[in-house]
Amino acid sequence: MQAGNAHYRLDTDLPTTLAIFPLPAALLLPGGRMPLNIFEPRYLQMVDEVVGGSRLIGMIQPSLDGATRADGEPKLCPVGCIGRITSFAETGDGRYLISLQGVCRFRVVQELTVKSPFRQCKIAPFATDLSEDNLAGEIDRPALLRAFRTYLQANELEADWESVGRADNVMLVNALSMMAPYGAAEKQALLEAPDLKTRAETLIAITEMTLARENDEFGPSLQ
Repeated sequence: MQAGNAHYRLDTDLPTTLAIFPLPAALLLPGGRMPLNIFEPRYLQMVDEVVGGSRLIGMIQPSLDGATRADGEPKLCPVGCIGRITSFAETGDGRYLISLQGVCRFRVVQELTVKSPFRQCKIAPFATDLSEDNLAGEIDRPALLRAFRTYLQANELEADWESVGRADNVMLVNALSMMAPYGAAEKQALLEAPDLKTRAETLIAITEMTLARENDEFGPSLQ
């Protein structure tokens, strides 16, 4: 069972209705951790309501095509990830600092008409995210690490390679996917990958394409 799923063994352990937090270019994956700085009044109220109950919210991206509802709110991507609030702190200026741990992905079944200022959806959890990942051993770990190391070096970025080396395949793929500085479309593709092996392959492909594009932009060096 993936980290973060100790409370949830079956999809029936999860709610069918979920408070939704739309956030562009944000990627939460099962077992991953995401810090959030909450300051908008409707989301402060959302945290107030869920922290005393299920502690679960749905992280999801606004629709990638920029489509909006009649009231001007953005439409939603079809797939998001349930996050459990694992830490909560208040600041002196009225903000909440929370940390989410990814539980499992979900598909939006229907957005509900609600009186709350925050949005809520009827959801269908991805039950496969709650079980052992049978493909965890099948990823090309050396290729993944090589691509990510090359990307970091090309962009003069650092990583805690000792921690990376200790991570199991599930944690490695999901952590690298979450920390990768890619755009909304790439992050949604990583989220919607059907299994860990495909997610790893997608991350390698995105990284290689990004490196190739950056090399083309700089062009060949003149001797």
